[in-house]
Amino acid sequence: MAHGTPSSIDQMPEYLQLVRGGRPPSMELIEEMRHNYLAIGGRSPLTDITLAQAAALRNRLGPNVPVAVGMRNWKPFISVPMAPQFSTLSVQKYIDAATSTLPAGVELEAVQSFHAHPTLVEAFAERVRAAEPRPDELVIFTAHSLPVRVIEAGDHYADEVHTTARLVAERAGVTRYRQAFQSAGRTPEPWIGPEIEKVIDDESGNGCRKFLVVPIGFVCDHTEVLFDIDIQAARTAREFATSFRRTESLNTSPTFISLLEELARSRL
Repeated sequence: MAHGTPSSIDQMPEYLQLVRGGRPPSMELIEEMRHNYLAIGGRSPLTDITLAQAAALRNRLGPNVPVAVGMRNWKPFISVPMAPQFSTLSVQKYIDAATSTLPAGVELEAVQSFHAHPTLVEAFAERVRAAEPRPDELVIFTAHSLPVRVIEAGDHYADEVHTTARLVAERAGVTRYRQAFQSAGRTPEPWIGPEIEKVIDDESGNGCRKFLVVPIGFVCDHTEVLFDIDIQAARTAREFATSFRRTESLNTSPTFISLLEELARSRL
């Protein structure tokens, strides 16, 4: 199960209304998101990559275990939520959406979190090692932000993100890193931080000139990676005359697909 993305920018109003729980989006928000999608080629690869991940998992599990793909905010409407860290605002809503559509007599056994699974940690560590971090390069682990009120209500998402960052750093041999959040919603309430742009600002002020971003809150390329990191955060880095690059997303990494197989088989 994944978040979902529109097939074209013409479908942006319908998509944003689903994301907002039925509340119509403003024209300002629609145009902003259309601009973001156009900046990465007009559409997000999320659906294509999720389908490719499902195909790779299907090959691992064999013909006797059906594998399907569902989207929370797009078609097919809706179980392994494609988000490593659990949150009541994301993963739990995926599970609720899937549960609400179950036919009589069918049960759902959902994976809630795999943020500290050794195979996930290794999959991210492989991407870090492949990037060959330089001695003078600061690694920034990033994940999607959440409203502060959700964390204050007892959600453990931020703790799980910190744990993933620590474990990946240890596995990859990274001794100097920061953990940041990104992609905060367009709402007036406060969201958890520090934002990745603030980390770049603070660290460049401390003399850091090189950054390597590792998006540990996401398992494939989509707008939060291709626009929010590759375009928006990179622009901030350029403003401070610093170098900026990102590790490759997991996408169909064989190690990540092995993780999905392990998660599925553990519940068969």
